Amino acid sequence: MSAENDPITVTNVEETKKKVEAALDRVRPALQADGGDAEIVDISPQGVVTLQLMGACGGCSMSMMTLKQGIERVVRMEVPEITAVEAMSLE
Repeated sequence: MSAENDPITVTNVEETKKKVEAALDRVRPALQADGGDAEIVDISPQGVVTLQLMGACGGCSMSMMTLKQGIERVVRMEVPEITAVEAMSLE
């Protein structure tokens, strides 16, 4: 098994979080230009990033498209150990 496919462990969650933050920094200007932003809530051992969409992104009808086709695409491209990006459920 290659290192890219190894599950995230407690010892490298902080490193992974830094990489995800760097990837988010690439998409933040577009989010902020529309009055929104995204913040990391959690990274699971399975490589799923949970984000809180803030500002205009939080209530936007297009937020799931932005999340999946924009944010997730960039994060997964730059951080191969990430398997998915999801929005925090407000339930």
